[in-house]
Amino acid sequence: MDDTTDDRLTRLSGKAKALPKSPGVYLMKDDKGRVIYVGKSSSLRDRVGSYFQPATKLDYKKAPLRDVVVDFDVIETESEVEALLAENRLIKDIQPRFNARLLDDKTFPYLMVTTGDEYPGVYVTREPRTSGVKLYGPFTSVSQLKDAVVHLQKAFRFRTCHLEILEADEKKRFFRPCLLYAIRQCTAPCADKIPRESYNDDIKRLVRFLDGERKTILRDLEKEMQQASAEMRFERAARIRDELKALQSLGARARKGEQEYWQPEAFVTSPKEGVAALQEALGMAEPPRIVEGIDIAHLQGGEMVGSKVCFIDGVPFKDSYRRYKIKHEQGNNDYLSIQEVVSRRYREAGQNNELYPDVILIDGGLGQLHAAMEVFKTMDVKPPMVISLAKKEELVFTQARSEPIRLARNHLGLKMLQYIRDEAHRFAQHYHHILRRKSQIDEQISQGRRPPKRAAGMQRRRKPTAAPGDEGNPHSTLPGLPILQPAPQPTIDPIAPLDVEDATASDT
Repeated sequence: MDDTTDDRLTRLSGKAKALPKSPGVYLMKDDKGRVIYVGKSSSLRDRVGSYFQPATKLDYKKAPLRDVVVDFDVIETESEVEALLAENRLIKDIQPRFNARLLDDKTFPYLMVTTGDEYPGVYVTREPRTSGVKLYGPFTSVSQLKDAVVHLQKAFRFRTCHLEILEADEKKRFFRPCLLYAIRQCTAPCADKIPRESYNDDIKRLVRFLDGERKTILRDLEKEMQQASAEMRFERAARIRDELKALQSLGARARKGEQEYWQPEAFVTSPKEGVAALQEALGMAEPPRIVEGIDIAHLQGGEMVGSKVCFIDGVPFKDSYRRYKIKHEQGNNDYLSIQEVVSRRYREAGQNNELYPDVILIDGGLGQLHAAMEVFKTMDVKPPMVISLAKKEELVFTQARSEPIRLARNHLGLKMLQYIRDEAHRFAQHYHHILRRKSQIDEQISQGRRPPKRAAGMQRRRKPTAAPGDEGNPHSTLPGLPILQPAPQPTIDPIAPLDVEDATASDT
């Protein structure tokens, strides 16, 4: 490393040593002041300082980061749970280029609160329900999200089971609660251990906490505990006291200096909010309830496929997903491929064979949008609103405007379009990889090469035939059991009787 790099790392290391040993979020910046990486830590001083120690071995994804970081900022939080929420919010809003975990084809975990149930539950899921839920996310790490749920459960004691619990069901009085009730991490509404009103109050406090109202919740719990104690409702007062202590321990940490703290606003999106924001951004008279996304996947024109995904009220409707094997033979022609998918899909929909969308989202720019619109000119159906979403700058092109729509990075309508676009991309890539793998296997077989081990293993598991003379053995043809020949029996010659006289003579 040259002297300039050494001076930069020394300066950043000195700045990191002045950070507190408290949880929080750090934002790495390049020479133009742009945020290129966002991370979280339980100890800002230790984590941030580790980036600028030459002896520290970073993984292959973060090693290039150390060479371009010029400055950094930090945001302190009250707990690791709040740091997780803040990291998630910042990554989705800023989209730094080194945070590659949110830029691939995975389906990311959400924290789902089923507020529409009589006794709401809290779940970590990758496929949220369509209605009656409150969603938080998506998050970058499912393991960290599950750890956060464990800590939250100690404070709010909500249920995480998938039982259908009804208030009118009298059988629940005889239900035996699970272990979480015994370790005081659930109030067991399944066994009628808590009134419905009290349980729903706990869920409301949880939602307020996730919305960033921690200080208000602590103050309200203090008042409720004092009121319950004054009314001699000591069991309720004790339960509120335990909840208050758990919340305080959740945010407890050594802190020096200022008394105020930064409380992150959790990134909260519900499907309905995203649909409403998209309606406003596109200037539609009615909410776009059905939105379909189209994407093309290929590798240098080979194994070209198309995909169509469907979202209803902002939630994936996978029964309406479709995939298409492109039939034209003009190689890497995205425009022609989009026209083929649009034609094959919406000629069927125009004949009332399938759902007809309110909005069609094409992955691409203005050229891809024009290619799709050319198809509708040859059809006898009225096209819905057709838009395209260009990558990098995330510009929204529509057929009704000459200029693209530029939405803020944190705009809920843009986030919904990105979600649909990424889901269409994931679905197309999955089908493309299947066809590529099949093509590779067929090529190996045509060349006379040995098939993969997995295929060979399937062939070896054929039903064996019985050994000659063993047809009556019921175990001889069981699949998976080797055919064993009976072991040869040793041949023993019979012993001749011993003559008594000879025996006597030999003894003498």
